[in-house]
Amino acid sequence: MSLHLLVPPVRGVQETSLVRGQYEYWHYVCDGVDDRGWGCGYRTLQTVISWIVNNKKGSSEEPVPSIAEIQDILVRMEDKPGGFSGSREWIGSVEVALVLDQLFDVPGKIVHTRSGRELEEVFEKLKTHFDQTGCPVMMGGDLDASSKGVFGTCQTSSEKYFLIVDPHFVKTDACETDSADLVEAGWAKWVNLDGFSGSSFYNLCLPQIKSDALNQE
Repeated sequence: MSLHLLVPPVRGVQETSLVRGQYEYWHYVCDGVDDRGWGCGYRTLQTVISWIVNNKKGSSEEPVPSIAEIQDILVRMEDKPGGFSGSREWIGSVEVALVLDQLFDVPGKIVHTRSGRELEEVFEKLKTHFDQTGCPVMMGGDLDASSKGVFGTCQTSSEKYFLIVDPHFVKTDACETDSADLVEAGWAKWVNLDGFSGSSFYNLCLPQIKSDALNQE
């Protein structure tokens, strides 16, 4: 499911850089675990891992770990205390970087901004990342505590955008997980950099996967 490719382009767009390759969209309750309110970081990590499994050489047999397995990995690494396993404590970009390195030998570069107003200063770093690797980025914050995936950048003559894939979707009996419906409902969309909180810091985890380690191209 390449959900982000169905998002309509921004009007007047001049340049776009996107995630390339297949992945699975992981979201709240998608595997039967009710993680509403605390699991968005895990779900974004699972989406990134699914991209690595689909696109990194030698990783196709690796399963995407469950939330419980991710917690256990962080405990074994001694990043978290034993009581973290089985808890409802959230994770952010730093923990995402640790897990990717542990499981796939893919380090995560943490890019920090003190507020949403500074995201424009790191825009080119993300653009270059997508151009070189095509790998999704994890984005988390403090006051804006809703973790999310960044799947592209674009710019017009006057504005810049991130392509956001939001893990907060919850499937019910009355709704479908058809990709087009998810995009129409706004679970994947272009977000103007002005739309991010000016009162929240942001940490972005850019997986440092080498181009020669990829199946694509």
